[in-house]
Amino acid sequence: MSSVRFLTGITTSGTPHLGNYVGSIRPSVRASQTAGVESYYFLADYHALIKVDDPARIQRSTLEIAASWLAAGLDPERVTFYRQSDVPEIPELTWLLTCVTGKGVLNRAHAYKAAVDKNTATGQDPDMDVTAGLFMYPVLMGADILMFNAHKVPVGRDQIQHIEMARDMANSFNHLYGEHFVPPQAEIEASVATLPGLDGRKMSKSYDNTIPLFASREQLKKLIAGIVTDSRLPGEAKDTEGSALFQIYQAFASEDETATLRQAYAEGIAWGDAKQVLFERIDREIAPMREAYLGLINNPAKIEAILLAGAAKARNHATPFMATLRHAVGLRRLSDMGSTATKKVAKVALPSFKQYREADGLFRFKLVDAQGQLLLQSLGFASPKEAGQAIAALQRDGTAAMVTLSHQLEPLAVDTDTVGAALNLLATGT
Repeated sequence: MSSVRFLTGITTSGTPHLGNYVGSIRPSVRASQTAGVESYYFLADYHALIKVDDPARIQRSTLEIAASWLAAGLDPERVTFYRQSDVPEIPELTWLLTCVTGKGVLNRAHAYKAAVDKNTATGQDPDMDVTAGLFMYPVLMGADILMFNAHKVPVGRDQIQHIEMARDMANSFNHLYGEHFVPPQAEIEASVATLPGLDGRKMSKSYDNTIPLFASREQLKKLIAGIVTDSRLPGEAKDTEGSALFQIYQAFASEDETATLRQAYAEGIAWGDAKQVLFERIDREIAPMREAYLGLINNPAKIEAILLAGAAKARNHATPFMATLRHAVGLRRLSDMGSTATKKVAKVALPSFKQYREADGLFRFKLVDAQGQLLLQSLGFASPKEAGQAIAALQRDGTAAMVTLSHQLEPLAVDTDTVGAALNLLATGT
C-alpha cells in the first residue's frame, strides 16, 4: 500500500511566534514522524511577494522560519523540506493550470473578494491596489499542491476553498489531457490550538501582540509579565475562563499541571506568581530548541544547504513529472510528430502513466488506458528520477523500450500489441 502524501506551505513573511508553534509547527513536526506518511514542507517565498515588498524582510523571514522548524525537530532526511523558489517547475505548472482555470473561479477567491468588497465599501475602484498576483494566488497554490500530487493538505476551515479550487484545476486538466493529477483533500483538525496574545485577542502579527518563539529568556519573561490580567488581588479567587495567561499555560502543560494551576487560581494565586509559573513552563519546553535555533540562525550556509538538498529531492519528482505534463499538453519535440495530417480531429481520451511511491520506499509507475485498465506495471526503482527516465524511454521508443526495460517491468497484463498501441496513442495524441 502506498503512503499518504501530506503537503504544508509556510509563508515567509514574518517571525514565528508561540501561536505559530502551538497551532502549526509542533503538531506538524509530530505528524511528520508518523509511519506511512510522506511529508512535504515548503517555504512559500513566492506567496510572500504578494504580501511583502521588502526584500530584506523576506530573506530574513526565510532564514528564521527554516531555523525554527528545524530547531523544533523537523527532520530534513525524513521529509522533503524545500524553498518554493528553488523548484522552477512550480511556476511552469502554474501557467499550465492558469490555462485550464476559469476566471469566474478566481473571482470567487476569498482574498480577492475581500479586497474588492473593501474598495467598494469605501467608494473606490473595485480593483484598486489589487495585483494580478493576488488574483492568481489560488493557481500558484494549486500548483504547489498538484506538482507533488498531495493526497492531504492540512488547513484551517477558512482555507478549505484553496483545496476545493485545486481539485477543480486537477479535474479540468485531467478531463482535457488525461489522468495526471490526484484531486487533493483538505485535512481539517477538529480543534486547532489558537493562542491568545498579550492583550487577550488572538496572537497575531496583525495585532502586534505576539511572543516570538525564540525570544531570549529575559525577553520572554518581560513579555509574559506584560500579559493583560484583571485587577483581582492576591488571595482573591480568579477565573480561568477568559484568562489569556491560563489558556497559554494550558497549551504547554500536561493535564496534571493544568489542574494544579486551576486549583491555584481558585485559591487566589497572585498574578505575578502565575506569570512566573507560565514563564518557567514555556521556557522548559523552548530552551533546548532555542539553543538549536541560535546555532542555525548563526549559520545560514547550513540552512541554505539543507534547503537546496530538499529542493533537489523535490525536483527528483517534479522534473520528470513536468516532462510528462509538457508532453500531455502538446509541448513536444517536432521530431516526435506521429502524423502529417493537418485536419483537426476530435479529441480522444488518452492512456496515461501514473508514478507513485510504495511503503517499501521504492518508486513505481504503471500505464493505464483511458478507462483505467492496467496495461503495464513497473518493478521498484530506487529514485523517482530513474522511474521518470524509464517512462520517458517508453514514451520516446515505444515497444522497443519494453525490450530494453524488460528486467524492470512486471509481466504484461495484456498483449504486447495493445501496450504498443497505447504508447503510440500517447506519443501522437491521436
